[in-house]
Amino acid sequence: MNHRNQSDSVKSDPVKAGPIKADPIKALGLCSGGLDSMVSALLLKKQGIEVSFICFETPFFSSDSAKKASLQTGIPLITKDITKEYMEMMKKPKAGFGKNMNPCMDCHALMFSRAGELLKEQGCDFLFSGEVVGQRPKSQNKNSLRYVEKNSGFDGYILRPLSAKIMPITLTEQEGLVDREQLMGISGRSRKIQMQMAEEFGIKDYPAPAGGCLLTDKIFSQRLKDLMYVQLAFETHEIHLLKYGRHFRLDSRTKLIVGRSKADNEGIIKYFNKKTDVLIKHTSLPGPVVILTGQPSPENIGLAAEICAAYTTHAPQDKSTSISVSERGTIRQIEVKKAQAEDFRRFMV
Repeated sequence: MNHRNQSDSVKSDPVKAGPIKADPIKALGLCSGGLDSMVSALLLKKQGIEVSFICFETPFFSSDSAKKASLQTGIPLITKDITKEYMEMMKKPKAGFGKNMNPCMDCHALMFSRAGELLKEQGCDFLFSGEVVGQRPKSQNKNSLRYVEKNSGFDGYILRPLSAKIMPITLTEQEGLVDREQLMGISGRSRKIQMQMAEEFGIKDYPAPAGGCLLTDKIFSQRLKDLMYVQLAFETHEIHLLKYGRHFRLDSRTKLIVGRSKADNEGIIKYFNKKTDVLIKHTSLPGPVVILTGQPSPENIGLAAEICAAYTTHAPQDKSTSISVSERGTIRQIEVKKAQAEDFRRFMV
């Protein structure tokens, strides 16, 4: 790592006094958009440190909250899509998964690693995050935080401003880049202190601490497991489709997604790939948007049409009904008999 020479930038005790800068100290922080991210950045900014945010995007989490945090705090934000390398990590995370398909420790290590690559480009001196010791029992205990540092490639240059005083001193502090005395020693799940800090900093709007990662969701995780371990080969748009509708596994190569609502239908259409997917709808009645992904056979297209009819509320029960099939620019109609939706539950993921 190419860090600025200490003698060029600071002339003070690294722990007891804040840095006296010949040029601005700069820090780049991981931002989820939550309260902790915002107050940790503003805590550093209060010391005269120039702070920037970075938020990484995948199909599992977006930068929407981070963008709002950037607007509210006035802190500039960089966004980066890391889907490809994230999925590589997901194949075999070193620290394993949490309760569902959440590889939290290796996720954080990957993000710090990517953020660290931008240090020189952005002219920054160290990395930081809003993580708090004990806020999440498994991913934010001291051992987990230490694991992230060691596996990020930037050990010693990752600062957690909200818990710094109860953690070992970092090289960032030793080099006088930040004044440890002005940092916090917060631990546990309570956010009372952070909320008090938010009031002092004038932050009025921040999300609840529920988390925005889909990998912690049980149903989404089941669908992802099916995609990764049953289908094996898939495209990025198929990961996005896991967020919408009902999912049916017809065979190891073919997946069916059935919209449950207007929002589902819109999401499914958004990620529909005309070159590879098959679009199925009732020819005249309102109902679900249905798509087949993967490599559907004629038999699976017929089965998909039957499932579409079963979930079309106003189609006549046990009678023939017309279903539209759009495949690679060609539209045709097929007649199927409407069955009960329960008849197809054995395929549901």
